[in-house]
Amino acid sequence: MAAPEVHHLFHHPIADHSFSADRQTLAVARDSNVELYSRSGNKFVLKDELKGHDKLVTSVDIAPQSGRIVTCSQDRNALVWTPSPSGWKPTLVLLRINRAATFVRWSPNEAKFAVASGARVVAICYFEEENDWWVSKHLKKPLRSTITTIAWHPNNVLIAAGSTDAHARVFSSFLKGNEARPEPSAWGTKLPFGTVCGEFLNNSAGWVHAVAFSPSGEALAFAAHDSSVTVVYPAGQDEPPRAVVSLSTQLLPFQSLIWTKETEIVAAGYDCEAYRLQGGEQGWQIVGSMESKGRPGMGAVREESALNMFKQMDLKGKTKDDTQLKTVHQNTISTIRAYEERGGNVSKFSTSGVDGRLVVWNV
Repeated sequence: MAAPEVHHLFHHPIADHSFSADRQTLAVARDSNVELYSRSGNKFVLKDELKGHDKLVTSVDIAPQSGRIVTCSQDRNALVWTPSPSGWKPTLVLLRINRAATFVRWSPNEAKFAVASGARVVAICYFEEENDWWVSKHLKKPLRSTITTIAWHPNNVLIAAGSTDAHARVFSSFLKGNEARPEPSAWGTKLPFGTVCGEFLNNSAGWVHAVAFSPSGEALAFAAHDSSVTVVYPAGQDEPPRAVVSLSTQLLPFQSLIWTKETEIVAAGYDCEAYRLQGGEQGWQIVGSMESKGRPGMGAVREESALNMFKQMDLKGKTKDDTQLKTVHQNTISTIRAYEERGGNVSKFSTSGVDGRLVVWNV
């Protein structure tokens, strides 16, 4: 497997990151700003800063086709940034929430986006031409706690939400008059706005950190704070699911996950490395880590001279520097995003985390 491409952007946590469709622009959420980097050779150079929020930016997403950037923040606002000759122009979104916005993602067709929040609602935002602004409709019931993560179904209508009440739920976000009626799927046939198509509880009542639909949309995976990954295979509206496969691990909890293909998931979190999971309706298992530990420079033991050894003993009271982890990331991985796709399968993915590193991996 080819070595990962590591970019140490700064010594500061990265809350979220997103690449443009051509992968030449990288947006990174850092404090109350979003930094835009452009690729120059084999590194990323800071090109621009989006300053519109006055509290921590929690999430950022670049729309692949239009290039618009949506950001959300603990200041309870979301902004849509449109490229213009004079720079990036922000448009305020009427979110109508009274708690922090926690997560944002464009729908696959980019006609709307969803914002998760601590106000126990998911705001589905769409553009109103006559008033020239973004407005929102709220998904409320039966949400009872902060929504930590959301993911869109490939059909643009269904949306999964994971929250701190230990549930992963699937809702319909169908906006009558704004979009075409969706095709029937395993999640349901009649899908008016707000329909709950599925509600799944984590076995240990742990917070749900990540949710993701499979490439076909016929399965939902979610990771929770009890270090488990659960995969649900639906059978139809108002029917119990065909299968619910829960994989408990001995690892630290996962913070983010993506499907690379219909039978494979990559998940990462507090263990500072990405793991490959494979399976189907009969069961799932961890196949292994995405990295080989003994790489030079990644904490491999170096030959120390006797003089250096005694120097270390004198300075630090120990011979080996054990502060560096043997993993590429030196702290929690907070976000995994698909980087490159081939034939419907993800061939490369990117991770970012608390250590300020952004890493591009080969699957």
